[in-house]
Amino acid sequence: MRRAALLRGVNLGGRKLLMSDLKAIAEGLGFTRVETLLASGNVLFDAAQPGPELETMLEAALERHGLKTDVMVRDLAEIRAVIAANPFADAALDHPSHVLVTFHRDPFPPDRIARLAEVHDGAERLHAAERELYTDFLGQQQMRDSKLLQSMNKAKFPKVATARNWNTVAKLAVLLEP
Repeated sequence: MRRAALLRGVNLGGRKLLMSDLKAIAEGLGFTRVETLLASGNVLFDAAQPGPELETMLEAALERHGLKTDVMVRDLAEIRAVIAANPFADAALDHPSHVLVTFHRDPFPPDRIARLAEVHDGAERLHAAERELYTDFLGQQQMRDSKLLQSMNKAKFPKVATARNWNTVAKLAVLLEP
């Protein structure tokens, strides 16, 4: 089955991983048709194991290569479901690089959005569905200037997660096609 593995925090803040090394690590695990997307830690491959087992395998292999990070694995059906569930479809068309999907390992705790409202009064729109959190940064705002991340930490959002902008989510769907 074709899968996408999304690594957390790669090539940010001094955490370097060449995509050629990521490809070699995945191939070393026996995965086939391995390819990477961008330099942000996205690798696509064919493998028979279930998603949670693949996450464990990749995390262990990456740690052996000096990078301790979390990995979220999704298949085409899961990525299509993420796209279908986007509550900000208008924003995804208007400013796709400012619409983020945060992929979590486990279902998103429903009370966290309410907690966030208690500690953050920013303009961003948020919506949680299953294991994903959708964020619309409303296009005009510089995402790096947002105080949303600090507020998410105060609201105790799950730590095992990684975000991709809408452009990347759409590319993943195309690359996961058989």
